[in-house]
Amino acid sequence: MRSKFFPFILILIFIIIFLFFYKGLSNYNIYTPNINVEKDIPLFSANLFESNVEVNSKEFFDPKKLYLLNIWSSWCVPCRDEHALLMDLSKNKNITLIGLNYKDRPDNAKNFLNELGNPYSQILVDETGTKAIEWGAFGVPETFLIYKNKVIKKYIGPLNQQLLVEIKSLIK
Repeated sequence: MRSKFFPFILILIFIIIFLFFYKGLSNYNIYTPNINVEKDIPLFSANLFESNVEVNSKEFFDPKKLYLLNIWSSWCVPCRDEHALLMDLSKNKNITLIGLNYKDRPDNAKNFLNELGNPYSQILVDETGTKAIEWGAFGVPETFLIYKNKVIKKYIGPLNQQLLVEIKSLIK
């Protein structure tokens, strides 16, 4: 009698498992971060790239200025792709570009900047990646438009020509 019910129970278990997984395939949760954030910049302290002097974010960012904080690294291929656009944007006097060098070796970062140019007025160092997490970054590159010590726009991934036009229209 036990051998008669075993195949039936086994088939029933497989059907239940199949239905469970099939339902899971059609019920996906994709998180899309908010790019229009309007939140205060995080409070942190970091070392400057060239001088190794520690700065505090509260004193570093002037509330009367417009900033573009770009999280980058020399090992990041998309960072290399967007770098020419940052060089173009650095010529605009209405905005100050700040770099946050993410989990990078100082020599590699210096070589990267020597090869492609330095669009940043200042570069902060994030050796452990915790500063980027405090900003809410998911990876590199990510860029934050800052005004009055608030993040007003977040760009996930590399900047492109269309985003550059958008940024230039925002900073006029």
